Amino acid sequence: MTLAVLRIGFVPLLDMAPIVIAHEMGFAAAEGLAFDLRRAPSWSSLRDLLLWGQVDAAHMLAPLPVAMALGLGGAVERLDILQVLSLNGDVIGVSQALSDRLRATGHDFGFADAACAARDLALAANGVLRIGVPFPFSTHVELVRYWLRDADLEFALNTIPPPRMAEALAAGEIDAFCVGEPWGSVAVEQGAGTLLLPSRAIWAVAPEKVLAARHDWVCENPSLTGRLMRAIWRAARWLCLPENRAIASEILARSEYVNAPAELLDRALRGEMVISPQGELRRVPDMIRFFDGAASFPWRSQAAWFADQMAARHGFDRSLSLAAAKAICRTDLYRLNLRSAGADLPGASEKLEGSLLHPTAVASEQGEMILTPDVFFDGQIFDSGQKFG
Repeated sequence: MTLAVLRIGFVPLLDMAPIVIAHEMGFAAAEGLAFDLRRAPSWSSLRDLLLWGQVDAAHMLAPLPVAMALGLGGAVERLDILQVLSLNGDVIGVSQALSDRLRATGHDFGFADAACAARDLALAANGVLRIGVPFPFSTHVELVRYWLRDADLEFALNTIPPPRMAEALAAGEIDAFCVGEPWGSVAVEQGAGTLLLPSRAIWAVAPEKVLAARHDWVCENPSLTGRLMRAIWRAARWLCLPENRAIASEILARSEYVNAPAELLDRALRGEMVISPQGELRRVPDMIRFFDGAASFPWRSQAAWFADQMAARHGFDRSLSLAAAKAICRTDLYRLNLRSAGADLPGASEKLEGSLLHPTAVASEQGEMILTPDVFFDGQIFDSGQKFG
């Protein structure tokens, strides 16, 4: 059988795992596909590869297609969010000098209390805090801004590609960072920094990466789109099985993929994080999630939350911004293409973000499904159906 070749772009991070596993473990081939995986050095270069048609689909920052739908960043092409690749998986880290000052304030690096970490960070900061982030339109930026918005702290965001984050921290270019694994753990291994928080401490189910494609390509290639989505979904299901984590870590560690020690990747998959050069261990349930609890469903309300943050910051009409963000979440294609693969599908395409304090049963096509807690650190609840003006 001749396989249809799809060019898929990625940035070297743990959260591109569903794409690599679909390629390496035969899920793509089972759909009659061959992935031509193309590694990009930065998010700007990957965005441009996708916009210029050099790749057909890409591992993409969840807020980037939303920003483009709002007219930010200068790009005019519409990108569709086909499905979510990963929830969580980011870490916030600080330099060793800042870590020492935090410990002097009494901060215990408990790795769970975002409100406490923000207060102590404000006490320990010495002037403007320079925070490294991978891209201006990213979950990292939105979470950091949301987390620190009420803190008595002045900060500046500096864009640094993920593989360079540890180097930038060690060189004194930044005082702190928010980055996807394994690059935060690399900073710890190199003795450059200490981890302060996992991203899930700010928002328990923050969508981190998505599978994105140009809207025109999706319209012109419905069969390829469906086959791609099923291959990625089955790879995510494979990744959720604990017995597969070691194999996944070894594959992802290869030089052509993440090019980082398999041990660091395995730690994040297990949620057992070494947060300091002294070897302090913190256990983080759902450190990164690919499948369980409808993790891959492209909730319109999650995209709307990003749009709401951006609209408020840029002075855009909030109702129009939320509508634009929802339109690019292809819940219709998710339902159409993954129903036949056995995916259980939620009865709604939006939900109240931040309202689930405990695992909660909700209506689904197969009866009911369990959604995991989705709380924000400050207890806020976001209603994507709210009216403005």
